Amino acid sequence: MILSKSNLKDIQSSEIIVPDAAIFNLPEKVLQFGTGVLLRGLPDYFIDKANRQGVFNGRIVVVKSTAAGSSSAFDDQDGLYTLCIKGIENGQKTEEDIICSAISRVVSATENWPEILKCARNPEMKIVISNTTEVGISLVKEALDLQPPTSFPAKLLAFLLERFNAFGGSEESGMVIVPTELIVSNGDKLKAILLELAAFNQLKEAFINWLKDQNTFCNSLVDRIVPGKPDVETVADFQEKAGYEDELLTVSEVYRLWAIQGDEKVKAVLSFAEADQGVVIAPDIEIYRELKLRMLNGTHTLSCTLAFLAGFDTVKEAMDNTVFAGFISKLMTEEIASSIPYEVSKKQTDEFSSQVLDRFRNPHIKHQWIAITMQSTAKLKMRVVPVLLNHYQKSSEIPKRIALGFAAFLRFVQVQKEENGKYFGELNGKSYPVNDDQAHYFYALKNSIPADLWVYTILSNTELWGTDLTLLPGFLDAVQWDYNVILADGALRAMEKL
Repeated sequence: MILSKSNLKDIQSSEIIVPDAAIFNLPEKVLQFGTGVLLRGLPDYFIDKANRQGVFNGRIVVVKSTAAGSSSAFDDQDGLYTLCIKGIENGQKTEEDIICSAISRVVSATENWPEILKCARNPEMKIVISNTTEVGISLVKEALDLQPPTSFPAKLLAFLLERFNAFGGSEESGMVIVPTELIVSNGDKLKAILLELAAFNQLKEAFINWLKDQNTFCNSLVDRIVPGKPDVETVADFQEKAGYEDELLTVSEVYRLWAIQGDEKVKAVLSFAEADQGVVIAPDIEIYRELKLRMLNGTHTLSCTLAFLAGFDTVKEAMDNTVFAGFISKLMTEEIASSIPYEVSKKQTDEFSSQVLDRFRNPHIKHQWIAITMQSTAKLKMRVVPVLLNHYQKSSEIPKRIALGFAAFLRFVQVQKEENGKYFGELNGKSYPVNDDQAHYFYALKNSIPADLWVYTILSNTELWGTDLTLLPGFLDAVQWDYNVILADGALRAMEKL
């Protein structure tokens, strides 16, 4: 039996939350660009929860933005999917299975663009959500009369132009637009691109004024681990318990955060926020970004290559090791927390670090370290270097765990070979991918300098870091020492020596 609206009555498991039939009659209030698991596991989850509580009472039209892939699973399952929430909260294991019914339908932009424009004429549709990857929020100067336009911003602008024309540019017809792409000031950036694109298309001043004044572009931050398609074992176990098949089965951790920059007007439109404390609407969301960027993402970035070199495949596996768990905890609470370049209290960092450690220990999320190593150079520059510089403004003491994280990174990016534009390192006789925009630089550097200059040359490269890290007192020596230990004795021994 495949999950679908007609089969809901046949689901026997009392452990699964099944939607009430009345939900399927709710009006469409949200246009969502993107079909990915992050959207299904976070924004769509919040809207579904609110609908079940009778709070928001609206459903989502999902725009499949690209020609790649198929939406047949959504069509076959009437937009339904099961969200399996598994993890640790406040030190306790928790698990919940929900059939989410927030999605009304999925429409392909390539195959049925007029149907998407028709949604612009729906007076109840007040919200736009997007997750088109960070690359999606970029300017492509193109005409809006394409069927459909190529880029996400052009699609959105064409939709808004259709809405402006349908409602005569009324104040009430403005939308609340919340991108969730993982870039800083995503709402501001999207708005700027739309205004530039409107000027490129020579749209009339009245529309541009309506776009600026009656539509609200909200910066937002999303935080929930929602891995890709579950493995075969997870799917089989679920099907046995549930008694049905679900091609869209989605697994997520318990922790959830959607921080949205907005005022009381935004709160009124995004009324689904009332249903879950994980949705935060506030005039300033920077503290949430800083905590996530530095303590969660920064810790991941500093420990991913170290964990991989130590032989751990997943985050949970590494957290089961006493030495590694101690390293992670002290890195986060003693070195990163005290040097966040933002005004934040110890109480806030203690609470957040406790949540992060719970998340890292989640036995149900198989988060691969090798996946986290992707683009480590850029991530270190953005997430860690500001913390490192701030640390040295406050203290002359060497942050030895940050130094070890850099040392592991420098060992990891020792590219040994290049094949068809892809780069590979080597560990214990086995190759591994180095997915990094700077991999070509590391490959060329390895073959052009003496081995004993490797650490100094990379740390002193101001193009990589925006500053010369060898000028920080004692940092070069600490990284070099750790690097040598990793080469001689391995990453786990380097952690033990701390």
